[in-house]
Amino acid sequence: MPENTPARRSGGEVERSTGGGRNRPAVRDSLLPAPTQGFGVTFAQIFRKVTTEQYPFEPKVTKPRYHGRHVLNRHPDGLEKCVGCELCAWACPADAIYVEGGDNTEDARFSPGERYGRVYQINYLRCIFCGLCIEACPTRSLTMSNDFELADDNRQDLIYTKEQLMAPLLPGMEQPPHPMRLGDDEKDYYLRAGDRA
Repeated sequence: MPENTPARRSGGEVERSTGGGRNRPAVRDSLLPAPTQGFGVTFAQIFRKVTTEQYPFEPKVTKPRYHGRHVLNRHPDGLEKCVGCELCAWACPADAIYVEGGDNTEDARFSPGERYGRVYQINYLRCIFCGLCIEACPTRSLTMSNDFELADDNRQDLIYTKEQLMAPLLPGMEQPPHPMRLGDDEKDYYLRAGDRA
């Protein structure tokens, strides 16, 4: 029999020689038409468990370490943790963060230390939620929450300002500017009691 010529076998299968030697296996084609094979896949899926999520009506629960919307944190007395160092903006691969630092004065103190983030913006049209800004922050001012509902129909509203990113004031906190309440030095804010030298 010449090479590549189909040969009928018992059971309705067609055996075709692949040629090139005796040790190669024969390729077997099914006599079932292609639509029947496709319906077989469909029918196999019918009896699986349904995993439909009722998203708008039942909020999706995210994992604890989910990277969502950013939050600028505060110290226990209400002063801002951000010192305006701009390291988060330098670390951002998408160039989504814009920071302008400002100088603290004794009359207007927004954070412990010499500087604070006067202007802070995150452009969520560019942000890829990679978390590199969180790793770069030396004061743990910037963290990510589990909030993922950021869709909007206005592009300007997706550029979040400092006021939108700041953590809310908790009981016992005071709205800045105000003098330092946790100690006379910024080390009292950034070092634990056991680590002070």
